[in-house]
Amino acid sequence: MLTGKKILVGITGSIAAYKSIILVRLLVKAGAEVRVVMTPAAKDFVSPLVLSTLSKNKVYCELAEADEWSNHVELGRWADLFIIAPLSCNTLAKMAHGFCDNILLAVYLSATCSVVVAPAMDEDMWKHPSTKQNLAKLISFGNTVMEVNHGELASGLIGDGRMAEPESIIQFIQSSYFRNNSLAGKKALVTAGPTYESIDPVRFIGNHSSAKMGFAIAEALYMEGAEVYLITGPSSEQIQFDGIHKMEVQSASEMYDQVMALFTQMDIGVFSAAVADYTVFNPAVEKIKKKDAELNITLTKTKDILAEAGNTKKPHQLIIGFALETENEKVNALDKLARKNADFIVLNSLRNEGAGFAGNNNAVTIFSKSGMEKSIGLKSKKAIAKDIVSLIKETVNV
Repeated sequence: MLTGKKILVGITGSIAAYKSIILVRLLVKAGAEVRVVMTPAAKDFVSPLVLSTLSKNKVYCELAEADEWSNHVELGRWADLFIIAPLSCNTLAKMAHGFCDNILLAVYLSATCSVVVAPAMDEDMWKHPSTKQNLAKLISFGNTVMEVNHGELASGLIGDGRMAEPESIIQFIQSSYFRNNSLAGKKALVTAGPTYESIDPVRFIGNHSSAKMGFAIAEALYMEGAEVYLITGPSSEQIQFDGIHKMEVQSASEMYDQVMALFTQMDIGVFSAAVADYTVFNPAVEKIKKKDAELNITLTKTKDILAEAGNTKKPHQLIIGFALETENEKVNALDKLARKNADFIVLNSLRNEGAGFAGNNNAVTIFSKSGMEKSIGLKSKKAIAKDIVSLIKETVNV
């Protein structure tokens, strides 16, 4: 999601500088080109050698090194985004008052890109009136200040002042600065995961769906600018972006109710959840004891969420369904496409080695009601999600 983006990371003298190592690593892993600039005090907390190795670029620590000037103006104009993490109380004060006594401050004053800061300091320093004034000045200059976390501080106290975690910083900058607008103004609903149908208070009928595919699609839609509503059954997956509206359900009935409450407002519906076809007719109120040699459970059909969405679909709405087949895959997928009045059906097959419920990879074939057939070989579910969303973009923007 950050592929090709130029990110400048500034590091100041704070014990939280150890988190900057993780931040640089995550940025590079996400595809960004990263350069690092440090205050002299920051070198007491983290090694320039480590950072240059991870960023694969020279680390700038001084305005001049080995009789060579470090071009702070070029650095300030190079970046798409300048992240200062951690931002110490001392550097905050200098930035607020226009001081320029080190390379980081010189780059800051030369920067033509957006600047995000992640403060780190002890609670009493964080709550001091002068700190609040300095933060207000930074914000008035157009900079963005990330919230600090609450927890154990370097002093041993528990309170506010911890630097935001590197993963949170990545999520924040992706969501705030690098979302596309190809689906801006569109509302998208995504269903994900399994449903659990209660047998008694402690047992249920379920399936092996992990929700990975649905979560990946929700995130890909969000990064293209859509307003996303994710309805998920039980899953350990975590959504990356706070801007996605996430609703958790247990049963097929609960998922049906949530979908029907929202679908009329949607432009796009992606129904990737592995919803139970049958539910227990009369779940036991108390735990069923192990007594008899056999236990008979009566099942009854669940409401068909995809079919209901297809029946109520308006001309502007786009529906993508999913099908998992173990035999006659294409025939069954095309039949589902027609019966459910969907625009696309994404066929999963258990025959593809390396693809499956719990894994991170998948292989699919996409069929459209216009006769298109597109096979996507084994790749990560996140990559397949982007392929599906690219198809959605092409269709809704025609």
